[in-house]
Amino acid sequence: MIRVQHEDFDVGAEINRMRRARPDIGAVAAFVGQVRDLNEGDAVSGLALEHYPGMTEKALENIVAQAKNRWNIFDALVIHRIGQLKPFDQIVLVVVSGAHRGEAFAACEFIMDFLKTEAPFWKKEQTERGERWVDARTSDDAAKQRWAKPD
Repeated sequence: MIRVQHEDFDVGAEINRMRRARPDIGAVAAFVGQVRDLNEGDAVSGLALEHYPGMTEKALENIVAQAKNRWNIFDALVIHRIGQLKPFDQIVLVVVSGAHRGEAFAACEFIMDFLKTEAPFWKKEQTERGERWVDARTSDDAAKQRWAKPD
């Protein structure tokens, strides 16, 4: 399931909803990302997240489909917030369920690595020096590359 929304989310409620859907779940892996109050040495007072409606959801669905093809998982949930956020606000939730922890952990990490590099979100930070767009990090590209399948 994919949701792009302004509203905050309840991590516990989302995990419980997934767990109740299938009694054969043996593992649930989750990641929660939040707004940092410091980036590149500057205090961050806010973060504006924008996206391209329709295209963003399609990109996220494709990432989840890739994870389901690579690992034996039951389900995956991605919730990504948009709009104006403050430090410590939750930005993203990725939850993956499966029979065993190894596959759930790997799929969760894969989804997050690809979300950071493939999903069309744009972030603008508010700092004491003014507003600035957040550039892609080379570390995010490196994290994605480790999932490349050998030829």
